[in-house]
Amino acid sequence: MIAATNRELSADVNAGRFRSDLFYRLNVFPIHVPPLRERLDDIPLLVALFASKHGERLGRPITRIERSALRLLQNYHWPGNVRELENVIERAVVLSNCGRLHVEPSLLSSAVPVVQLDSRVNSHERELIESAFRASRGRISGPKGAAMRLGLPASTLDFRIKKLGIDKFRFRTEHLS
Repeated sequence: MIAATNRELSADVNAGRFRSDLFYRLNVFPIHVPPLRERLDDIPLLVALFASKHGERLGRPITRIERSALRLLQNYHWPGNVRELENVIERAVVLSNCGRLHVEPSLLSSAVPVVQLDSRVNSHERELIESAFRASRGRISGPKGAAMRLGLPASTLDFRIKKLGIDKFRFRTEHLS
C-alpha cells in the first residue's frame, strides 16, 4: 500500500488526532518528497512534460516555452504543489498562440507578493552569508568559519552558497589583496 499526506502524522499521533496503530502500519518505509517550492530545478522539466501532454490532448502542440514563463513559475510558492503547476500549464496551453507557451501572472493565484518576498529573503540571506565570509576570510568550516558564525552545518551553508550563486573564493582573494 502506498499512502501520501501533507500532514505530519507523527505529530498528529502524539496529539491524539491520528490512530497510532494505523500510523505504524503505514510507516513501514517512509519517503519524504519535498514540496515543489523546494525543487525549483524540477519546474522546467515538469512544464515541458505538462505542456507536451496537454498540447497534444488539446490539439495545440507547444514547440517553445518562454523564458519569462519559466522565471515566473520558478518564483511562485506553489501551495498546490505539482497538481497546481499542471493546472496552470493546462490553462496556459489553452491560451497559447503559435505553439509558444506564455504564462500570464494572472494564472497564478498570488504570484506578485511571493516573488517580492522571495527576492527580499534571498537578498538578505546573501548579505548575511557574504558578511560571514568576509569575517572568516573565505573559510567555510572550522571554529572560525562562516558556517560556525551563521550557526549552520557546513553542508547547509555550501548548499545555500550554490543556490544563491555566491563565489566563495572571492572572499579569499579580497583578503589577500
